[in-house]
Amino acid sequence: MPGLLRGIARTAVVAGTATAVSNRVSRRQGGRWSQQEYEQQQAYQQQQAAAAPPPPPPAAPAPPAGDDMSSKLDQLQKLGELKAQGLLTEEEFAQQKSRLLG
Repeated sequence: MPGLLRGIARTAVVAGTATAVSNRVSRRQGGRWSQQEYEQQQAYQQQQAAAAPPPPPPAAPAPPAGDDMSSKLDQLQKLGELKAQGLLTEEEFAQQKSRLLG
């Protein structure tokens, strides 16, 4: 009977040790993979940030002196369309509008 208990105890110790080692290896690999994914995400975000944003749209030309009202209205309409398309910000639109109107 003592030999049987000794064999069972040895088997339990071996199985427990194997389980502990297996769990540790799994956690370590999971940590490495998550670190690699994090580094890849950071590299991708840096590449996206480094990509040059598109140049701003050219400013509307200043109207020549003595310009009639219809051409000013046409230019205001064009500015409004650019703003509606998202090519001009609110500030750019206001700046061009003030230049146009004088």
